[in-house]
Amino acid sequence: MARIRCFVAMAVLLLLVACGPKTRWDHTPTEQHIVRTGETLFTIGWRYGEDPRDLARWNKIKDASRIYPGQVILLQPPAGERRSSSTSAPKTTTTRPLPPIPTQPAPPWGWPVKGKVTVEFGKRPGTGTGILIDGTAGQSINAAANGTVVYSGSGLIGYGELIIVKHNDTYLSAYGYNASLLVREGQAIKKGQKIATMGEGPGGKPRLHFEIRRNGKPVNPRQYLPAR
Repeated sequence: MARIRCFVAMAVLLLLVACGPKTRWDHTPTEQHIVRTGETLFTIGWRYGEDPRDLARWNKIKDASRIYPGQVILLQPPAGERRSSSTSAPKTTTTRPLPPIPTQPAPPWGWPVKGKVTVEFGKRPGTGTGILIDGTAGQSINAAANGTVVYSGSGLIGYGELIIVKHNDTYLSAYGYNASLLVREGQAIKKGQKIATMGEGPGGKPRLHFEIRRNGKPVNPRQYLPAR
């Protein structure tokens, strides 16, 4: 279980960490790959000329069937590791084309918390990948749509207690700076269900970091949330 949680934390970290103006789930073809529907470690390894066993080891994936759409796969060995000598697939500077990313309809979204949006999408303070909603300490944080919890923990520096929910193969949502987490990984949740309580965000103020991801890329939540 500890190894699985370590892998999940690493995968989510790759999804959320970026430098400069790049979005936190952006990737370059030679370094990372965003998993698409129907892909396996074997097909990803085949496309990039890597041994799927290496990909599993580098990404600490114990069970290859656990990869899911939107997940980021590291394509190069981390520090201290190397490629297997048994890798038979030739390295190439080009990659084979992939089919278009499948698009599933957006779920009916709802606001995750009552409060004023004080930092808009792309602005600071914060990550710029979502919006910051002010509130009160301990205030209820609710799921914005039906889905399954794919991460619930505090392993990501800068986000406090964090929850990530997968709604379908296209959309995910994230809830950061929580004081407490009330759901676990793998748990199915309903829209409006209380999943956390509000903690302190940037500036030491009670606030929620909320973001929506479409095919792995951050989008402005206001495009999906109902007007209020």
